[in-house]
Amino acid sequence: MAAPQPAMMLPRELIHDNISLSTKPTAKIHYTFAAGKDLQHHEPILVVFLNGLMSDKSSWLPVMSGVIRGQPDGFPSLLAYDRYGQGLTEDRDPQDQGRDGGYGHDVADVVQDLNQLIMQIAHDKMDKKPEQLQLVLVANSIGCAIARLYAQSYPGSVTALLLLDPMMANSNFDWWPDPDPESFDPKELPSEVTIEMLREQRAKFAAIFAPDVVNKEGLDRRNLAGLLPYSDRPPLVGKEGRQPFLVVVEHDPERFAQESLQVRR
Repeated sequence: MAAPQPAMMLPRELIHDNISLSTKPTAKIHYTFAAGKDLQHHEPILVVFLNGLMSDKSSWLPVMSGVIRGQPDGFPSLLAYDRYGQGLTEDRDPQDQGRDGGYGHDVADVVQDLNQLIMQIAHDKMDKKPEQLQLVLVANSIGCAIARLYAQSYPGSVTALLLLDPMMANSNFDWWPDPDPESFDPKELPSEVTIEMLREQRAKFAAIFAPDVVNKEGLDRRNLAGLLPYSDRPPLVGKEGRQPFLVVVEHDPERFAQESLQVRR
C-alpha cells in the first residue's frame, strides 16, 4: 500500500484512464498520462515512472505535477501506471490464473507488459512509434530492476535511467550475520547489539524483502537473481548504440528505517 500523499490540486494536464493491453485484452491497467508541450526537440520525450513493491503510481503524482508546473517553457510527456493487482489496477495479471501460493508473473513478464504499454501509449496518445521517442525511465526499488531488465531486453530503446534507491536484484537480502552456527563469535557484534536484536532484525527484514515473500500483486521475485545476476553487466545499449545516461540515487538511511518500521506496523 502506498504511503498517504498530501492533498494537492493536480494539474489539468494529468489525465487518468484505463487501458487494456492488446496482448492481455481481458484485463485493464490504470495509468496517468500528460502529453508533452512545446519542447523544442527533434524527437519527443516520454518519461515513464516505475513503482516499487510498497508504493503505487500515486507516489509519482507530486513529481509529475512538479515537472509540469516547474517547466514554463514546456515539459516532456509523462506516464505512470499501476501494475496488475497494484494500486488502482484492480485486475490481476491474466496469466496468473491457476498459479498457486501467490506466485504469478515475474519481472520478465512485467517488462513485456511495459513494452506493450509504451507501444500503445506512444501510438494512441503521441501518434508515434516507440523508436521515435527519447525514452526516460524513472524508477524506485524493484522498479529499478524492471528498468534495468527493460533496457537490457530492448537495446537501443532507452535514452536515460534515473534509479532511486535501487534494490539489489542479485541478493537474497540475507545481509546480517547468522548468530546460530557454532562458528559465530558474539564478540564480533558491536557492544550495543545483542544476539536477540540480531535475530529480530534478520526476521523482520526477511519478512518484508526476502525473494520468496508473497506480495499483493502476485509478482514472483524468486528468479530475479537469475534475470539480473550481475550489478555491472551486461552493458546497456541506448539510442544510436550509445550507453544510456544513468543516475543512481541512494535512499536516505534514516528515512528508510522509519518507513520500514511503518510498513511492519
